[in-house]
Amino acid sequence: MSTARPVAAVRAPVPVGLAVLVVVLVLSMGLGLRVGSVSAPWETVFEVVARRLRLGSPDVTVIDDQIIWQLRMPRVLAAAAVGAALGIVGAVLQSLTRNDLADPYLLGVSAGATVGAVSVIVLGVSIAGVVGTAALTLAAFVGALAALAMVLVLAVGRSGALPPSRAVLAGIIVSQICAAFTSFVVLKSGQQDAPRRVLSWTLGSFGGVRWGHAVLLLVVATVAVVAVLFFSRHLDAFAFGDTAARSLGVPTERVRWALLVGTALVVATMVAFTGAIGFVGLVVPHIIRLIFGPGHLGLLPLSALGGACLMVLSDTLARSVMPGQEIPVGVITAAIGAPVFALLLRRDAARS
Repeated sequence: MSTARPVAAVRAPVPVGLAVLVVVLVLSMGLGLRVGSVSAPWETVFEVVARRLRLGSPDVTVIDDQIIWQLRMPRVLAAAAVGAALGIVGAVLQSLTRNDLADPYLLGVSAGATVGAVSVIVLGVSIAGVVGTAALTLAAFVGALAALAMVLVLAVGRSGALPPSRAVLAGIIVSQICAAFTSFVVLKSGQQDAPRRVLSWTLGSFGGVRWGHAVLLLVVATVAVVAVLFFSRHLDAFAFGDTAARSLGVPTERVRWALLVGTALVVATMVAFTGAIGFVGLVVPHIIRLIFGPGHLGLLPLSALGGACLMVLSDTLARSVMPGQEIPVGVITAAIGAPVFALLLRRDAARS
C-alpha cells in the first residue's frame, strides 16, 4: 500500500510572468484606443500613435486624432496607472497587515474621499478659486487626507507604534463614520438625483480624465511602484512576524509608518480623480501569489502589471458593452473580481 506524498506547488517563473503581462497590457491599451462609441480600425490607431510619436503617418484626420489621442489615450493611461497603483498597494497592505482581506481602502481613505465628494456634489460646498470637476477632485483628496489623519490619531500609541491590527480597526471606525455622514447627507438633501450622482462617483469612472490628470496619475503610480520595490525584502521579513523581522535587521516601525502612510497618500490621489474602484487591489495580489509565489521582488511588479491590465480591460468594457451608455468601471471590476475571489476562497476551503 503506497502512501500519498505531498506535491510541491509548481510556480511560474517571474520573468515569464512579467513578459506576458507587459504584452497583455500593451494589447489591452491598444484595444482601449480602438474600442468605444466610435470604433477605429487597428491601422488608424497605429497611424495616430505613430504620428504623435513623430514616427510617420502624416495623413491622420483631425477627428481620428481627437478621438484616439485626445480623448482615449489619457483615459487608457490613467486606467493603467490607477490599476497599477491599486494592485501594488493591495499587495503591500496584505503583507504588512498579514490580512488576506486587506485592500487599498483599508485605512478609510475612500470613505473620506466620498465625504469630500458628497460635500461638493450634494451640499454645494465651494472652494475658493476652484470650480467644477477640479473642486470635486480637490475636495475628495482633502477628505481622504482627513480620514487618514483620523485613523492615525486613533491607531498610534504614545510610543509612536502603529500596530497593524489597531490601524485596521481604526480604518473600519473611520469608514463607518464617513459612511453614516454620506448616507445622512444624501437622504436629507431633498435632491432627487443626489443618490444617483453620488453612487456614480463612488463606483468610479475615467470619463473626465484628460492629459494633465493622466500624466499626474502616471507619475504618482510610477513613483509608488519604484519606491515600494525598495521595501521588497522588508516585506518578505514581515511575513514571519515583527519579532522575526526585527531579528533580521528590519526597522519595523519606521517601515510600517512609511508604507502605511505612503500607500494611503497614493490611494488618496487615485480616488480623488477616479472614485473608489473596488476589487482590483484585493483580488490581483492573490492571483499573482497563487501563480508566481509570495516573494515580493516578483509579487510587487507583477501585481502592478496585473492591476493595470485588469483596469484597462474593465474600463474598455465599461464604455463599450452597452452602446450609447457608460457603465461605472467599479461595476465591471466587481463583476470580474467577485467570482474570481469566490473561486480562490473555494479552492482554499477545499484544501483545508
